[in-house]
Amino acid sequence: QVQLVESGGGLVQAGGSLRLSCAASGRTFSSYALGMGWFRQAPGKEREVVAAIDWRGSSTYYTDSVKGRFIISRDNAKNTVYLQMNSLKPEDTAVYSCAASQRYSAAARSPTSYDYWGQGTQVTVSS
Repeated sequence: QVQLVESGGGLVQAGGSLRLSCAASGRTFSSYALGMGWFRQAPGKEREVVAAIDWRGSSTYYTDSVKGRFIISRDNAKNTVYLQMNSLKPEDTAVYSCAASQRYSAAARSPTSYDYWGQGTQVTVSS
């Protein structure tokens, strides 16, 4: 089992920045080659992948709407994955969740590729 806890969400003005963190416990990064992802879900919309990273941190994926603004990274020594969000827009408002894949060590894009989920953290961007 892997337990995931997100932090760092909040209210920010458009153009601002936030850094989300996802701390893992249980089957940690040093024991398993876990692919990690950040997803978001806005009210009335389907959950979508934001970014993903492979277990080494050498390969990443970003959805088109966040390319050039968001950066995903990981510190395996700290069992933590980060999402640096810059130049935030009102359309980035959503609940952001991190996820871990025990089956895929790559930067998987589909939510069905992930086995463990955090509870989510709210990000609200005001105009």
